[in-house]
Amino acid sequence: MSLPLENTVGYRVICDWLASQQRQPFLFQQKTWQHIINGESGLVNAPTGCGKTYSIFLGALIQFINQHPEEYKNIKNSGLQLLWVTPLRALAKDIARAMEEVVSALDMKWGIGIRNGDTDTAERARQKRQIPEVLIITPESLHLLLAQKGYAELFSSLKIIAIDEWHELLGSKRGVQVELAISRIVGTRHTNHDSTLMIWGISATIGNLEEAKDVLINPLVKKGVIVKADMKKAVEVESIFPDEIEKYPWAGHLGIKLIDKVIPIILQSKTTLIFINTRGMSETWYQKILDACPDLAGVIALHHGSVDMELRNWVEENLHNGKLKVVICTASLDLGVDFRPVETVIQVGSPKGVARFLQRAGRSGHSFDATSKIYFLPTHSLELMEVAALKKAISEKIIESRVPMLLCYDVLIQYLSTLAISDGFSPDKIFEEIIATHCYKEMTKEEWERIIYFISSGGNALQQYDDYKKLEWEDELFKIKNRRIAMRHRMNIGTIVSESMLKVKFISGGYVGVIEEYFISRLQPGDVFTLAGRILEFVTIKDMTALVKKSSSKKSIVPSWQGGRMPLSANLGFMLRKTLNTVKSEMSIIKQKNRKANASISPVSHFMFHELEALFPLFELQQQVSHVPKENELLIEQIETKDGFHLFVYPFEGRLVHEAMAAILAYRISRITSITFSFAMNDYGFELLSDQPIPVDDSNVYELFSLENLMNDIQRSINSTEMAKRKFRNVAVIGGLIFQGFPGEQKKARHLQNSASLLFNVLSEYEPDNLLLRQSYSEVLEQQMEESRLMDMLWRIQNSKIIITFPQQLTPFCFPIKVDSLREDLSSEKLEDRIRKMLPQ
Repeated sequence: MSLPLENTVGYRVICDWLASQQRQPFLFQQKTWQHIINGESGLVNAPTGCGKTYSIFLGALIQFINQHPEEYKNIKNSGLQLLWVTPLRALAKDIARAMEEVVSALDMKWGIGIRNGDTDTAERARQKRQIPEVLIITPESLHLLLAQKGYAELFSSLKIIAIDEWHELLGSKRGVQVELAISRIVGTRHTNHDSTLMIWGISATIGNLEEAKDVLINPLVKKGVIVKADMKKAVEVESIFPDEIEKYPWAGHLGIKLIDKVIPIILQSKTTLIFINTRGMSETWYQKILDACPDLAGVIALHHGSVDMELRNWVEENLHNGKLKVVICTASLDLGVDFRPVETVIQVGSPKGVARFLQRAGRSGHSFDATSKIYFLPTHSLELMEVAALKKAISEKIIESRVPMLLCYDVLIQYLSTLAISDGFSPDKIFEEIIATHCYKEMTKEEWERIIYFISSGGNALQQYDDYKKLEWEDELFKIKNRRIAMRHRMNIGTIVSESMLKVKFISGGYVGVIEEYFISRLQPGDVFTLAGRILEFVTIKDMTALVKKSSSKKSIVPSWQGGRMPLSANLGFMLRKTLNTVKSEMSIIKQKNRKANASISPVSHFMFHELEALFPLFELQQQVSHVPKENELLIEQIETKDGFHLFVYPFEGRLVHEAMAAILAYRISRITSITFSFAMNDYGFELLSDQPIPVDDSNVYELFSLENLMNDIQRSINSTEMAKRKFRNVAVIGGLIFQGFPGEQKKARHLQNSASLLFNVLSEYEPDNLLLRQSYSEVLEQQMEESRLMDMLWRIQNSKIIITFPQQLTPFCFPIKVDSLREDLSSEKLEDRIRKMLPQ
């Protein structure tokens, strides 16, 4: 039976230290410490800035002091006590700094080490000779530890594995890496009949906390606990309104026009973070703010994933000490770095999700009793409807879930190869560990045997090639004995594929950052672009590095990154549809009052949110020329213009679902009559455009949105084979079927794609049931088309009222979709000219 926390030496020591800092522990921290001294595992959930790190770290110190009450200050070289897994390298220094302060104040001899891709060789060698008591590590570097011979000894003294920002890892292949690493560490302890290891996750609020906890501690076969901080973090959301609401909104242009309203907010705040959804737009905003307020030079900075690491570190350091007035950033500053001077956050454009919006709001007022103030700046007027939906979701605590991944065979193959280059593995023992994880719990013995057969012999299709015969049987263990294969695998460990990146470097020396290969490949020598706030002239590409020089040109290309197409989350889509209910009911109240008073009554005070009040003229026009749909209605508009015949559909389900649905609908209509279409879509709806009338009416519309034969229609309407082929490239790289090249000599993206396509074709012909092929197709359905969400949408439509209207002109709802379809073919200047001509019509 464990002691009550308050009766322990460790607790008194920690409370004395906190008192010396004029602080006292929060209730959720005390609960976590009690669970830790009881040997429990679980998940801590608390708002940003409330001391989640201390809830685990101080718990580890309390446990250690309780075990060594007399000599805890003198014991050194105690072996690894706490393994701290963090998704971002940028978080490591901040966490280590906070931990070192405590250890130093308590006069303990604990070492705090950092292990990630930035750790130099000398430090790694020191850690190998003498592992620190706390090791802060990324998931990829944790797998590199498992590639060391004798790794089990490293973890023999370990008491706690802490997974920071678990909500960010859950639902990704990096999260699967964490699951596998935990299963192996737990397995090494079971070999020695040691069940003292604890696993703790630290998470911001997500919709499926219970599932998040279960996924994490599954290998322990324990129920575990969830510790929630009962702290109401005040969040204040304020919209920045344009002087005039445009009745015909179009995406992208409005934000920059509101810069004059942003400058006063920046000047009156100590420090402001401006979150932009895409790296390209963050570069534009940096330049435009400097142009609008040159006095900010020297106290303004840019932070995104393509800015050079040294510069990012400088920005973070100067945010800490309050030397920067404003930082324009992307999701690179979403996660838990503690920037106390930040007073204000501005979100430019829709954040596309409730959880992301709350996470960003939490960057300001970074302590439990401070109000988090976030301004919302729309990039087109309809986004004001989204902020109303966000406010409603926050008040009703409707937050997205993170869906854990299942059966990632590519990550499994990489992991087994990692174990095979260290101490080898027993297939029966490792199989039991692997099916104890959430990701692989449904894997059958037959699938396991096919995986082993594939890695050891190349499977049926590749058995003629020695490169695919990786595993060899020795001393009842599978090992990789071939030195060349082992060396190649070491360079591939932890690889989770993203877009192929090139470093950007001045000819005179010095890195600027990184940029996606597909963007650079479109540039000619002499072209000018912006990166990290600098105007650069492209010179040439050499050794996967883009060489540039400074340019004084006034005109430059803003890079576009593939990551800029985030879809609307399911929860925000749901709240948007509910918000339309509010709009409809409030409009009808105003109409009735107008009729009784025989006069025009202002909508002010009738609407729940100011944003909807501001949009009243737009909604009024939409109702006048077409219809404003309720939550249980699907609006379809058929419009004829000089461009052709348009069919606009508004499910409010996000870009990816609309892209898939547009293709399916086009295929189903083409079976009625011979017809061809072009598509356009945004987060609210999609357009089919044809040169002949589109046969959709009350007699066939429900059939066109039917769930019947959905999978067959998906296969026929979308080039799923080509999409799977491109997805297979990533799967093959992670699974080690394709070698990316040596450091500094990486293969180009098109070479990797060619190799992947060749392998894809060979497997499709000679081993069509290959598990990696199957995975590629399922990832296309789940990730690129959001199949389950598509099915939910169709079920909802079948149970809704479908309203078809025939407007005589473009409507406020369809206008932004129409503009997006023009954007593909026109430069920004020509696009603005075209829109100016369209508006009077």
